[in-house]
Amino acid sequence: MAMEPDGPKRARRRNHFVQENGDSNSLSMGEDLDPWTAWAYKPRTISLLLIGACFLIWASGALDPQNATHEDSATSVKRGVWAMISVFLAYCLLQAPSTILIRPHPAIWRLVHGMAVIYLIALTFLLFQSRDDARQFMKFLHPDLGVELPERSYGADCRLYIPDNPRSRFKNVYETLFDEFVPAHIIGWWGKAIMIRNQALLWVLSIGFEMMELTFRHMLPNFNECWWDSIVLDILICNWFGIWAGMRTVRYFDGKTYKWVGLSRQPNIIGKVKRTLGQFTPAQWDKDEWHPLLGPWRFIQVISLCIVFLTVELNTFFLKFSLWVPPRNPVIIYRLVLWWLIAIPTIREYNSYLQDRKPVKKVGAFCWLSLAICIIELLICIKFGHGLYPKPMPLWLVLFWVTIGAALVLFILIWSWQLHKSLARKKQ
Repeated sequence: MAMEPDGPKRARRRNHFVQENGDSNSLSMGEDLDPWTAWAYKPRTISLLLIGACFLIWASGALDPQNATHEDSATSVKRGVWAMISVFLAYCLLQAPSTILIRPHPAIWRLVHGMAVIYLIALTFLLFQSRDDARQFMKFLHPDLGVELPERSYGADCRLYIPDNPRSRFKNVYETLFDEFVPAHIIGWWGKAIMIRNQALLWVLSIGFEMMELTFRHMLPNFNECWWDSIVLDILICNWFGIWAGMRTVRYFDGKTYKWVGLSRQPNIIGKVKRTLGQFTPAQWDKDEWHPLLGPWRFIQVISLCIVFLTVELNTFFLKFSLWVPPRNPVIIYRLVLWWLIAIPTIREYNSYLQDRKPVKKVGAFCWLSLAICIIELLICIKFGHGLYPKPMPLWLVLFWVTIGAALVLFILIWSWQLHKSLARKKQ
């Protein structure tokens, strides 16, 4: 927790806790441990190890093997897999490397790190299966999966006004406005705005994803949208409102003065409640200085972030289609929540990497994990999508993206050449 300094004695005690727990990030904040919450930062790895061992003895039936033999093999395998995951997450909670984030507690982000590793391993296992076996494997995650999905297209009838409809002449507009993806769009772009904190970059991603839908509409029925659905509802209403609300939230936190006071020093119960809720907000609000026009290499780095972002979003739809996962299935929600948790420290780490002026540096653990997960998801989409998309990409789309790619390469080369000439003149 972020607290005010209160003397060298407590600071020395806190340094000891930090060294024992490996939490060097919170030490750099210049914070102090509050007496009421100091217990949460003391290392108790051996105690928790013994508690975990007792729990495994009870859950596995190690001391009562005769009773454990009454379970069928499938149940034993499922329980063993869940126990294996729990043990690994417990290890990550206690021993995994801490990130640059310290709220609400560094251990939370160590746990997210473990969840990301498990997801990466599960995707790797799925990659080595056949498409049919992978679809049946999804039943272990949810019993309703493994069933072929009906095709759903949003662009079958793009009329705004239907005069011959007896129930509603604006049926298409009504059904689109009250679709479950409308609030998902708004909430999603609000969350992206809080993470990226750059309005121009957000609009590049917003328009870029609509371009991705246009590019792959011949492959996925869900991408067949009406023009007014794609341009007006998605970009000008849902995405705009989400970006606006997110940037308002960013400006609110950016304008605050952060002076955290310990829970025990709050004067009344209202202050204690506010301080407790404040633990789930940032300890400090770092400005993300992306500066894509700082130079050719920075431009490439920022564009790479946009490409990875768009690839992760596209993977969602291609995974749903190839693995027969309906949009309302909880597995989709779990994946989105996990990606949201992974993306929070990833963006922070990547921005810190860009702003670091050291000649030799490396990206953080979450950046590495995010890129690895994105690549494995993409490989799964390519492998399991073989033969599912018989329609070829239209020639005009191929020419369009080849032109865009060539223009970008030419722009970067000219920019680099001009920069090289200006540096050469300065040396003379």
